[in-house]
Order: sequence, then structure tokens, then C-alpha cells
Amino acid sequence: MNVPNDLLYAASHEWLRHEADHATVGITDHAQHELTDVVYVELPAVGAHFEAGAQICVVESVKAASDIYSPAAGTVEAVNEALVSDPALVNTDPYGNGWIFKLRLDSTSSPSSLKTPEEYSELLGQL
Repeated sequence: MNVPNDLLYAASHEWLRHEADHATVGITDHAQHELTDVVYVELPAVGAHFEAGAQICVVESVKAASDIYSPAAGTVEAVNEALVSDPALVNTDPYGNGWIFKLRLDSTSSPSSLKTPEEYSELLGQL
């Protein structure tokens, strides 16, 4: 599995790219592989606020529907509209063009509770 070194990871298989008080979020290579062919992504509402660990949207594949959780507390400031017409981007480029949403992180939100690439790789080895 591909586990980029510049991201943080949730045990529920979301990744977070932390940039000052903003973050880009998507699902991991492992998650997209388990889902198989993604056919629909229910994007969260821009402006909606979510706590860390809250269900934020749904990804549907030919195999199953899966809840996506916010890996940090914050307000959705952008969604990846390209997924509306091409949800398969989640499969083909999960860490790039397949991102799902961007958060403005709460000032009290700390991504330090997320796993490092090494910790996430260890988790995958246990599955």
C-alpha cells in the first residue's frame, strides 16, 4: 500500500495534509482498495462544522457504501467538485486529484492525535 510520508492518518483510513490552519482530506490507498470502484461521493456542505471523528460524508462503490470521518475539528471550506462527474479519482489518485474536502481547522484542533506514516503502516500490517 502507498503511504506518503508527508501526511497524517486516521485509524478510520482518512488522510490529512496539514498546512498551517488548513487541511486537505481524502481516503487512503488502503481504503480505496478495500472499497474497489468508487461510483459516487456525497460531498459535505461548504460552511458546515464538524468535530474530529464525526461522520462528514459518504463514499459509495460497487461493493459498499462507507462513511468518511473528519480527522480533525474544523469548518469545510472547499469540496472537490471534480468528484461529482468523476468519482473514480478517489481510486486512481487518492492522494492527489482524489482529495475530498478542505477544512479550516479550529484553533483548538490538534492533528497530533493522528497517526504518523510509520504508525499507519504498522496499523495496516495488523489488518
